[in-house]
Amino acid sequence: MSRRELADFLRRRREALHPDRMPAGAVHPHGRHARRTPGLRREEVAALAGMSTSYYERLEQARAPRPSPQVLTALGTALRLTAAEREHLARLAGQIPPRTDEEAVRPPVPEAALRLLHRLGPLPAYLVDERENILAWNTAATALITDFGRLPVPERNVVRLAVRLGGTLCSAAEGAEGDFARQSAAHLRAASARLPGDRALGELVNEYAAHDADFLTGWRSHAVDPVPALRKRLRHPELGELDLEVQTLLVPGTELRLVLYSAEPGSASAAALDRLCAAAAPAP
Repeated sequence: MSRRELADFLRRRREALHPDRMPAGAVHPHGRHARRTPGLRREEVAALAGMSTSYYERLEQARAPRPSPQVLTALGTALRLTAAEREHLARLAGQIPPRTDEEAVRPPVPEAALRLLHRLGPLPAYLVDERENILAWNTAATALITDFGRLPVPERNVVRLAVRLGGTLCSAAEGAEGDFARQSAAHLRAASARLPGDRALGELVNEYAAHDADFLTGWRSHAVDPVPALRKRLRHPELGELDLEVQTLLVPGTELRLVLYSAEPGSASAAALDRLCAAAAPAP
């Protein structure tokens, strides 16, 4: 159990709840008890969760013993946590055991996932693990982004590539600034609860936090719900600018994710992507 991380997560989620959006009667009225902090008060969360204020205060002060599954369920309801946030809460509270050292090494890529990756045709795609390491990729991804096979293994990482290539190879589409950094923060924050004390993960977080303020904000807020889809503008040396959408799908039964690049059907970017991938396809 990580008492400090649990305390910080509860405080962040409490402060994110706006009193005006809570059910009538769930929070204390305005008046002589003026609000001095954002979000709900501790006593309000305790009342919503059906527990004593002193116990909830000890949780936020990292002084309480491990909460039971029943307490976590009540807190999840009171704080209006999403499914991802409830799982994260359970991991921080020690109700879901962390991964072992043997499980934390680079995971094998299931054969079924590899077959799917290479059957995606003109869709550039790659597989990443929970540390954002790129484990496998198809020919279209190489043609679109870079030849991952020529990179040193430590550099085959989505976050490190964003640090190295951000602003040169790709950038966020208009209106989507910061989405990639926030998505990365959500993925890595969730991974940190599964792999507490993981040195490689900690180094990656520190590296990106020093590089991107949006990532640092997302990391500190304990946001674990990733952005469902990203919009990127990629500058290809032969095709010019491409407006792309990046979707991420979880491989069932694993912590691996399949990342796919596509373009709006009928758009100039879609036509350019089709030409690029057709040219890169291996001869029959």
